Amino acid sequence: MSGRSPQGAEHTAARRSDPSSRSASEETPRRAPGPVGTAPGTTAPAAAPTPGTAAEPEPHPRTAPGTRTRGTGTGTRRAALLSTALVAVLALLALVSAGTGAYDIPLGDVLASLQHHLGLGGAPLDRVGESVLWNVRLPRVVLALLVGAGLGCAGALMQGVFGNPLAEPGVIGISAGAAVGAVAAIGLGLSFFGNWTITVCAFVAGLITVSSVYLLSRNGGRTEVVTLILTGIAVNAFAGALIGLFVFFADSGQVNQITFWQLGSLAQATWPKVLAVLPCAVAGLLVAPFYSRRLDLLSLGERPARHLGIDVERLRLSLILVVALLTAAAVAVAGVITFIGLLVPHLLRMANGPGHRFLVPGSALAGAVVLVAGDLAARTLAQPAELPLGVLTALLGSPFFFWLLRRTRRKQGGWA
Repeated sequence: MSGRSPQGAEHTAARRSDPSSRSASEETPRRAPGPVGTAPGTTAPAAAPTPGTAAEPEPHPRTAPGTRTRGTGTGTRRAALLSTALVAVLALLALVSAGTGAYDIPLGDVLASLQHHLGLGGAPLDRVGESVLWNVRLPRVVLALLVGAGLGCAGALMQGVFGNPLAEPGVIGISAGAAVGAVAAIGLGLSFFGNWTITVCAFVAGLITVSSVYLLSRNGGRTEVVTLILTGIAVNAFAGALIGLFVFFADSGQVNQITFWQLGSLAQATWPKVLAVLPCAVAGLLVAPFYSRRLDLLSLGERPARHLGIDVERLRLSLILVVALLTAAAVAVAGVITFIGLLVPHLLRMANGPGHRFLVPGSALAGAVVLVAGDLAARTLAQPAELPLGVLTALLGSPFFFWLLRRTRRKQGGWA
């Protein structure tokens, strides 16, 4: 049979000449080596292993069943634990945020009121407590959850599309374009959609901006990542100039409104604003995970992804539209909030690796956690005043990002 030879000398020669046959020969009982002075004519045929011997011990390194199964199982368990932890932290933060503020509501009363409104028992609060909880706090918590989830997911998609960990929605001008639409609505005093005017203008301007950037960066039916990013930088500069012009010609009341909106805040959260962002956020968050496998293939490089059947141009266009949907809706109701889409995917990669199957939905959960916690800090750190949320995220995000850059550079031994 394979791996066994009638002569001891032939068996010894085969083991010395072909290391890959050791696993097969070691399965049989060891025999004493034959005579050393065996004729060359006898040992020559045994140097080349028989077909049966060569077929048994040659599993490909990438298909080693034990290693891949253990790695996949460990990664899946870690992703499940992280998802469970993020959901638990988000639920706890939402409850604490709903009860904390100038008018404190105990956590038990918050739960009792929620149960009462859901028809699960509980008891309502007094008139003031019910008004504060349901008309002020809960809309703000839900809006922070939706905006944070949208920005975190958009950041993960952008970094996957560009293959660049520094990419975020602001890189290609989506945030700046949406800001121009909102500032134009404020500066020109537009009101054709009533209370929804600023939101609609910001959303439409964000979509127009990302469409323009994509079309301007196309050449010969293809879009290069470097050209797309450079075009986004130019659009960001142009949008900043337009915002400056609107601020210059606006009156004092409009300047205060524009400045506060540019800094990012959830202070004016209402249920109509939640309903305005809800369809866009839910649609983008539901669609994004279906692109996880294709993003993993795209991370191998454009050419390998094309060989594996991925239409790279269509994938980029689809994901840029999803990013525009999430980002423009978030900016339209909360202003410009930075660093969520940049730092959240980094943290999750450090915790669970670069696989997009967990990274995309995990970034949505982690973004919601970060923004709910940030909004709670903005409301409570400087009471009775309130810090702008965008300023707070930039103050905390910038040092962390510098630390992350230094850590990555030190770990890699410098930048190539």
